[in-house]
Amino acid sequence: MPPGGGARLVAGIATGPMRHALAGAVHLAAHPRPERFAGAAASGLLPAQKFGVAAIGDFAWNRLAGFDACIQCGRCEEACPAFAAGQKLNPKALIQDLATALHPEAPAYAGSPHPGISSPGPVLGRLHAETLFACTTCRACVSACPMMIEHVDAVVDLRRHLTLDAGAAPGKADQVLSELRYAFNPGGFEPGRRLDFAAGGLRVLGEGESADILLWLGDGAFDARYGRTLRALVAIMRAAGLDFAVLGEAERDCGDLARRLGDEAGFERLARANVAALAARRFGRIVTADPHALHVLRQEYPAFGGHYTVQHHTALIDELIGTGAIRPEAASGGTVTYHDPCYLGRYNGEYDAPRRVLGRIGLAVSEMERHGAASFCCGGGGGAPVSDIAGERRIPDLRMAQARETGADIVAVACPGCTAMLEGVT
Repeated sequence: MPPGGGARLVAGIATGPMRHALAGAVHLAAHPRPERFAGAAASGLLPAQKFGVAAIGDFAWNRLAGFDACIQCGRCEEACPAFAAGQKLNPKALIQDLATALHPEAPAYAGSPHPGISSPGPVLGRLHAETLFACTTCRACVSACPMMIEHVDAVVDLRRHLTLDAGAAPGKADQVLSELRYAFNPGGFEPGRRLDFAAGGLRVLGEGESADILLWLGDGAFDARYGRTLRALVAIMRAAGLDFAVLGEAERDCGDLARRLGDEAGFERLARANVAALAARRFGRIVTADPHALHVLRQEYPAFGGHYTVQHHTALIDELIGTGAIRPEAASGGTVTYHDPCYLGRYNGEYDAPRRVLGRIGLAVSEMERHGAASFCCGGGGGAPVSDIAGERRIPDLRMAQARETGADIVAVACPGCTAMLEGVT
């Protein structure tokens, strides 16, 4: 090889159509979520060093390497519910656009929106808000990606700029974020109404008091449909003789919706208030029927000093049946198919407990083709119902069509958001 040939070879790879090979090695060696290599559910967002990404250089360097690591296999396209519904988001094209922005003077490669020519301009100026807010943050793209690219983290980083700096959050997002700031819940309800579902009788855990279990109600407590789920859960916990209590008015929205919509400042206000309220009380574990709250409490509050044992209500019920603390009657006939909520399954790795509970009460589970880690989103995550991005079809319609293919009589759901989305399909 002539003098300097090695350096020219590396430079050629780094700027040419094979740059993903070099970038992929760098990306995997300095991955922003190294816990994933050990099989951990490393899915919690971390506190932002700055609120929003306005230019390609605002991304951390190891995230930039991830964009160039894309091998254009298209697995993220196949997994994405927004893409399947005909919305503006194409996760592969998004990563390719970000990769192109890294090399505005380099020839574009096969699969680029502009093959064979240089990028026509700043890529972030061409990314429409509807592209970013169509994402349900389900992480199906991340799960499917062989190069472990973190699409969802990039989407939320870009949303932060649009929401906090540009004021460009679409649909009813601004209204909902305003309610979160002033009423501490997305519906603007009086905080004291969070206990209305129970019609009294629930013990409220005061400062300095203790309980074995803290029941985190979530904002679904303001919803009549989800209130039925909470009443049933309370009845089960009482039948098992558990020592439990709720926060009452001290409980605020967990912040999931604010964070996914890009209001990082709003999320941190809610998180710090909840962590302070929890620190003033003593309990062994938190139980919740809301996978989004479970995820934030378990995976994201530790960054603010909140370290808790958090359990989904299906895992608690499975435990109670297994120990004989409760002995439910067998369900009456029929078959059921189970929809895996993204924030319970892909985000937190809980697939078995809900299925065991169904089996323990005598129900046969007929699985959908997209289930478990490959589950298809209901369309309710990431603030999608309030940003309300139009598509050719509705994501919950697609999911219910998959459920009908099983021939099951019942669709079992373990998330209030999924229930709201899927029950609206006829």
